[in-house]
Amino acid sequence: MSARDGFPTASPENPLIADVTAHPGPDALVIDIHDGAEVGIMLRGTAERHFQDFVLPGIPGDVWLCAMWEPHGRRVVSADSENVVLQFAPELLGEEVIAGKFWFALFAVQPRERPWVSTPEVRKRVLAIGQEMKSEIQEKRRAWRAAVRMHLVHLLFMLSRDWDPPAEAGPQHATLAGNLSRIMPALALLRSHRGHRLRLQQAAAACGLSPSRFAVIFRQTMGVTYARFALRARLAFASQQLLTTNLTVDDIATEAGFVDASHLHRHFVRHYGQTPHSYRISTPGPGPLIDAVGAEDPT
Repeated sequence: MSARDGFPTASPENPLIADVTAHPGPDALVIDIHDGAEVGIMLRGTAERHFQDFVLPGIPGDVWLCAMWEPHGRRVVSADSENVVLQFAPELLGEEVIAGKFWFALFAVQPRERPWVSTPEVRKRVLAIGQEMKSEIQEKRRAWRAAVRMHLVHLLFMLSRDWDPPAEAGPQHATLAGNLSRIMPALALLRSHRGHRLRLQQAAAACGLSPSRFAVIFRQTMGVTYARFALRARLAFASQQLLTTNLTVDDIATEAGFVDASHLHRHFVRHYGQTPHSYRISTPGPGPLIDAVGAEDPT
């Protein structure tokens, strides 16, 4: 569900992209990034999901969550593996509150702090949901997208029911329902101008907020600063260009709003763990992804 895989990406007009993916055998680490949030369920086999500073092993019944424009990696470990993968725009769930929490809270914390399957009973229920999703996706009966959305909400409910955001985040970073709609104009602006450097002042103006208030609400809702999120958007655009065009890295850097190729190179390595050239020729790196948490220089 990316430029690498040849799938469309989620958008307000097409808020849910759903697929069942099968892998006949082990493969190398593939780095990816999406316009929408991603939820996946392992149905069969074993695989790894690589995030910033840790690797999440996956067996049947495991779930992974990826935020919008968050670099992540996949490595299939065993033969005959199968997953259900959903990519969706925030509009799909809107201001949905699940188990007393705004749904986006599950994605707004650091990857290692997100809820993961922890008991055999939950794993069994997740597998049942995954099979229901698979059936709906493959058979495409009437209202199948609505059915998949319903199963997604059920899945997020199970994951969040006994989960609380990390205490160290503090109430000032609480991801609140109602805030998403306030920053949606900025997200729409980023989607339509991913090859441009959109300053915080421009994004705030689109939302009718002061820059300081917008910065607070954005950080509370998305779990990252606007500067980091906007950088991810430009890197996602650059990665798509690398995979789908024959433009030089210099030209792509210019189109994606970077000063030059070396500027793109530095941020690409920091977030993807490999150079733009190695990403383009599909030569994956050996370890987990690097996204320098807390590092400044987001421009």
